[in-house]
Amino acid sequence: MPAPVPRQRAIPAAESGQAPAASPNGGSAQDSSETRAPAPRAADPSEHTTDRAGIAPGGSGTAATPTALTLLLIEDDPGGSSIVPEPVDQSGRPIRVRTARNLTEAERLLTDDVHCILLDLALPAPGRAGDGGDELAVLKHVLELAPRHAVLALTGADDAERGAEAVRVGAQDYLVRDELDGRLLSRAIRYAVERKRSDSAERRLAEGRVRAQENRRLERGLLPTPLLDGSPLRFAARYRPGRSRALLGGDFYDVVRTPDGTVHAMIGDVCGHGPDEAALGVELRIAWRALTLAGLCGDQLLGTLQEVLEHERSDDEIFATLCAVDIAPDGRRAGLCLAGHPSPLLVRPGLPARLLPYDNNGPALGLLPGARWPRTQVELGGEWSLMLYTDGLIEGRVGDTGERLGQDGMVEMIRRQLSEGLRGEELLRTAVNEVRDLNGGELTDDVAVLLLDRAV
Repeated sequence: MPAPVPRQRAIPAAESGQAPAASPNGGSAQDSSETRAPAPRAADPSEHTTDRAGIAPGGSGTAATPTALTLLLIEDDPGGSSIVPEPVDQSGRPIRVRTARNLTEAERLLTDDVHCILLDLALPAPGRAGDGGDELAVLKHVLELAPRHAVLALTGADDAERGAEAVRVGAQDYLVRDELDGRLLSRAIRYAVERKRSDSAERRLAEGRVRAQENRRLERGLLPTPLLDGSPLRFAARYRPGRSRALLGGDFYDVVRTPDGTVHAMIGDVCGHGPDEAALGVELRIAWRALTLAGLCGDQLLGTLQEVLEHERSDDEIFATLCAVDIAPDGRRAGLCLAGHPSPLLVRPGLPARLLPYDNNGPALGLLPGARWPRTQVELGGEWSLMLYTDGLIEGRVGDTGERLGQDGMVEMIRRQLSEGLRGEELLRTAVNEVRDLNGGELTDDVAVLLLDRAV
């Protein structure tokens, strides 16, 4: 009678390599049910599906201990006797064989515990438009039906070229019917299963690499390109996302020069550092650039950004801090707006580095509807460096004390590095690396730092 159909599992044994769960008598619960002697019944000429477990060598005719490997044989055998010899696994135990005489029966028997399919290429293919005279139509149908199972093609002695073509189409190997014996079949099954597992693992690895490359290209494309054409200011930036193997986090920054000669710089931080926060940071950066180039500045610009954040965020609890400066065309003055963000660091020759005033710090974007963000006028002087940063630079731990670096610690660190002659990108790189070293390892929060320099 037809073999009972086991419960479907998520991953076929052909790919996972896992054997069915063991039953109390040493075999699998499923196998013990399939090898139990069936109750007698009248023969049904419409069915020709068998499930052979084999007899242990030297046995007395009782069923052998079921094995982990299962072969599904698909062949048209009107005579009722299979031409396939009894295969065994590497330890000499019999490999279970299920037999289906057509693809309809094969589809019913193709459960997830099947490891390998042996397909007779002489089997008639199902009638489908476009098959025409395709001699491998039945193989292609089986490959579509069982994309994650190993497949062996069975051909006649005078049809070796057809077998080779079957391998090129997707079968793991082909066997010649007249040369088939138990040893050859057993070895071919084991080889096909292992090759399919290897091919599947290699395919998943390649797909993972492609996805990673696409993600890197996408994230790299989302990082800003400063628009400073015509400006005497020099620009440097350093960015380190907190997410492992990511290029983009919730921190964002940008710098643009408007037609009137004003240089606008911005740095911000969306709370959290996952992919959703990274996406929201990109949206805010793009919105800031568009609004700045459209002529908005200060409180009006930040109010519009808050509307963007409120519309785009996935949760009402999400907010973003932001620091924005607009540097006058002559480079000697700047306007400063802070939305819950740390104040920039100003460095001038002959004077110690210091933080700009932050008394008028407004709330973070997304916290208070209808909030206002005052603009503070700042004198920069003739020659200066202005460093904007996110809190990832100051919230790292300092050694074993558990204390955070903080703004005061950062200021002292930058003063010391400036006294050592560090400037520009080298200064930022050294600062970020030292903060990481003080933390005793990689920082868990995103870090973004940008530096604008004006020399006379």
